Amino acid sequence: MPALTEPFTDSFDRADVGSDWHNTGAEYRTTGGQLSIAGAHNHPLWLRRKLPFNVVVELDATSRSPDGDLKVELMGDGQSFDPDQGRYDPTGYMFVFGGWKNSLSIISKLGEHDDAVKVARQLPHVQPGRTYHWVITKRGGVLDWQIDGHPFLQYLDPHPLWGPGHEFFAINNWEADASYDNIRIRPAD
Repeated sequence: MPALTEPFTDSFDRADVGSDWHNTGAEYRTTGGQLSIAGAHNHPLWLRRKLPFNVVVELDATSRSPDGDLKVELMGDGQSFDPDQGRYDPTGYMFVFGGWKNSLSIISKLGEHDDAVKVARQLPHVQPGRTYHWVITKRGGVLDWQIDGHPFLQYLDPHPLWGPGHEFFAINNWEADASYDNIRIRPAD
């Protein structure tokens, strides 16, 4: 399967998640034209399309929980998940907004804890019910994350992930009631 060369979009305006996505075992559903999830315990919903080396991901994310916990995985293997509700070992970069009971936001690489966390910030916290527009851009080893048009976190990876085992995008979740919409993924200029 070749990497995306044209934009992929999904607004979830249908009755089910759809065949473009690989569910690793959580109750992802479409409701009101959005993808909704709560309690996935790190069972990502993987997009079945390979990503190019340089990529832009845009999406709208909303948490309905004071715990925040909005997260996606970029450049992962397209199939991994947490088999036992223990510590999840992501295969790509994790972008977590308001994780750990809305106390920390991170970009991590090949993990979510300890040395895997490459950049972090404590504020701002996720506001329940507020929809945030994310733009994540990967150009080479530069990962840039903007929220609502403002710089949020950036990480320069001297050894960027890409290629076999590092080519897919996923929505992920621990316990918070969250929804995602208006996903647009395209090659970066």
